[in-house]
Amino acid sequence: MFEALNSALLAQTGDTFMIRLVKWLSPLFEPVVIVILLILLAMSAACWGIIYYKWRFLKRAQHQSLEFLEVFWGSKRLDAIYQSSEKLKYSPISQVFRAGYVELSKLKKTQAEGAAERMSDAMGGIENIQRSLRRASLSELTTMESLVPFLATTGSAAPFIGLFGTVVGIMKAFVEIRPGTATLEAVGPGISHALIATAVGLFAAIPAVMAYNYFVRRIKVLYNEMDTFSSDLLNIVKRHFLK
Repeated sequence: MFEALNSALLAQTGDTFMIRLVKWLSPLFEPVVIVILLILLAMSAACWGIIYYKWRFLKRAQHQSLEFLEVFWGSKRLDAIYQSSEKLKYSPISQVFRAGYVELSKLKKTQAEGAAERMSDAMGGIENIQRSLRRASLSELTTMESLVPFLATTGSAAPFIGLFGTVVGIMKAFVEIRPGTATLEAVGPGISHALIATAVGLFAAIPAVMAYNYFVRRIKVLYNEMDTFSSDLLNIVKRHFLK
């Protein structure tokens, strides 16, 4: 039945169902391409804003972390280090230290009040400090990774969005071909304009992928430094404060 109907329509118009559908949708092709270009430009602008912001944020975090480590290893009093860390709020390592110091202060206060079982309290205190350091590390990692996944999303999706715009633009160029005008001069401008969508998609994707890989590497370095510092701080606490 459907084959007979399609054959009848084909005999009347000379076009297949898909060609008639494309011609019917052709008025929407140009607005669709424009919307796609606007989406890609917005994604590109957002990526450049994120790149600038995260570059400054991670640079400041690295600089203040190095400054904090100098203060930490050069000082003999944890309370003095804690006061110095208040000025280094962008350093993830200083925030990890502050979390551990607060937990250690609670433990020392409990011991000063005369806990009955010193050994069990000390072992439980070490676990509390370790959990506190781990929570702080994960919190700082989440902060450093914020907005970075958008770069990965743009890097993976933008080329396909641009390709979709190119396909729509090429379809529009072919629909506008009239009998006897199917030449390169007639088709070329429309196809070249359609390829702009792919170019814009690549323009958005390439910097996003490069920045994403760069930020992931720097974040990994900072996280490893936090992990190493947490181990060092736990060793210092066990050796000097929980004997």
